Amino acid sequence: MKTIQLKLVRVFSKLACATMLCLVSGMALSAEPLVDLDWVKANIGKEGVAFLDTRGGIAGKSKTDYLRAHIPGAAYTAYLKDGWRAADANGTPGQLAPIEKLEALIGSLGIDNDTHVVLVPAGAKAVDMGTATRIYWTFKVLGHDEVSIFDGGMAAYTKEVDDNKKPVNPLEKGATEIAAKTFKASVREEMLVSKQDVVDAQENGIALIDNRPNNQYIGINKHGKAKRSGTIPGALNVPENWLTKNGGGSFRNKDSLQKLYSAANADTSGDQINFCNTGHWASLGWFASHEILGNKNAKMYDGSMLEWAADESLPMEVKVELE
Repeated sequence: MKTIQLKLVRVFSKLACATMLCLVSGMALSAEPLVDLDWVKANIGKEGVAFLDTRGGIAGKSKTDYLRAHIPGAAYTAYLKDGWRAADANGTPGQLAPIEKLEALIGSLGIDNDTHVVLVPAGAKAVDMGTATRIYWTFKVLGHDEVSIFDGGMAAYTKEVDDNKKPVNPLEKGATEIAAKTFKASVREEMLVSKQDVVDAQENGIALIDNRPNNQYIGINKHGKAKRSGTIPGALNVPENWLTKNGGGSFRNKDSLQKLYSAANADTSGDQINFCNTGHWASLGWFASHEILGNKNAKMYDGSMLEWAADESLPMEVKVELE
């Protein structure tokens, strides 16, 4: 009997070890939403990890910055020119591009379905972090979970310098030669929010979060292409520049975000739809809520105010009326 019991203990011990090994392996393969400088330095040149320099975003940067110096092996993408976003059938700009075009774009950047993509923003302002969060959201919509953002971006990477004021972390000049790969999307339709979904959400009391600057939220200013000023009635305002430290290139931690959401009277759990003008700033709000605060019921309305305000049948709330 003792021999049988001993054998059973050994069997269960092996099963337990195998189970733990699987769990650890699974955890190791799961990409964290944010990675820091130490992680980046430890993974330069690692097989299966692709750094994607996103400095050609809406923050006034260009490919010149990339060609002068970038993380070794990093590919470059121009956020506004490469086709990450496109006008939809109704002419609303900045929407999710056709899936087949996104597949071709991503594959051309040397990314396949097994690649851990690390997005590298400029790291100077919240707006360029929004370039990274928008591309991050796109990967998630396409069913690709192996994606992270380098918190702090190139500003953090080049901050440490030697006695000659030169960055100590390795840099590479010129364009990296990228071998194209095949990427196939598995679209998560549940992440896509339509105008009708927002109408339904408004009627059902689902939280709407306006991630635009406060001046646009209250209606005294608007996007140049927006047909009307104001916000969706009942929406709360969590401005995009609240979400990063001092409006810069590093995200605030969970505790700080919880305090800011509380100040805005916004819940950090439950159904929630983030919007802005074209789904850029709103991607910051979605990322903060969904990925940092852990609210897996948070979504993003891609059409945002440019689509909503263009429909005269839909209500608008202007908090400050000006002549």
